[in-house]
Amino acid sequence: MSVIAKAPRPVTEEPVAARAPRIADEHGRRVRVWELGLRYVLLLAVLALTIGPFLWQLSTSLKGPTEDIYSSPPRFLPGDPTLHNYERVADTIPVWDYALNSLKVAVANVVTNCVGAALAGYALARLRYRGRRVATLVFILAMLVPVEGIIIAQFTTMRELGLNNTLIGVVLPGCVSALNVLLMRNAFLNLPYEIEEAAFVDGANVWQRFLRIALPSVKGTLAVVAIFAFMGAWDDFLWPLIVLSDPSKFTLTIGLNYLHGTFAGDERLVAAGTIIAVAPLIALFACLQRYFFRGVGEGAVKG
Repeated sequence: MSVIAKAPRPVTEEPVAARAPRIADEHGRRVRVWELGLRYVLLLAVLALTIGPFLWQLSTSLKGPTEDIYSSPPRFLPGDPTLHNYERVADTIPVWDYALNSLKVAVANVVTNCVGAALAGYALARLRYRGRRVATLVFILAMLVPVEGIIIAQFTTMRELGLNNTLIGVVLPGCVSALNVLLMRNAFLNLPYEIEEAAFVDGANVWQRFLRIALPSVKGTLAVVAIFAFMGAWDDFLWPLIVLSDPSKFTLTIGLNYLHGTFAGDERLVAAGTIIAVAPLIALFACLQRYFFRGVGEGAVKG
């Protein structure tokens, strides 16, 4: 019986469906062009929603009295930029005195929060004592209490202490924030124990380990605490409004509220006052931004 070999069938290549072009993103991963374009569209939308109102206020504050700020279509760039509106703010209210009062409160808040949160965070993270977990739970629960629920009790306490209508009464309730304490605790928890153990073997006490080893290693988180404390004190409106009654001790937010209520029809004046209030926050973040982003990683929640 003879075996007849069959010739192999020619392999025909099937047409390959055209694939969407791909490019590498910032992490080196291959993504489709439309996906990357959608990302940038969303980022631009978020940027417009967050930065757009501030830029519009800045543009309004630089427009002269003869320029229509409600023109159709709206003009973003001022035709004849002027700083006269900022001079009018200073002539209308003692804005620099108010800013100085806000600066005193904000600086005191930064110092007390940095010192108090660092000490409390180190005690919760490193020291061994009975009730440490309960103390940590108390700080977590303190974050859940709304400010409006305890503001009457705070006002009564300040009145009994004789601190009403004083800047100390404005600073005292927010001198140490529970959120800042937990940030510092998590930052200290992320430090390796071996470093402090070596210092303990060399004879370093608790204060030396805290000041020379632990604290210099969490500068980024300290910057985050400083920024949060400064922003919270600088932007606070409700508590200074309740405590303060003497116009000479008003903070900037209360003074600008008076400006808005008296000259509500002059949007240029209100916009100039708003820019004066926001400018220190922008300057602070610009100086501490590299420490801020590093501190976010230091204070990450550790499981």
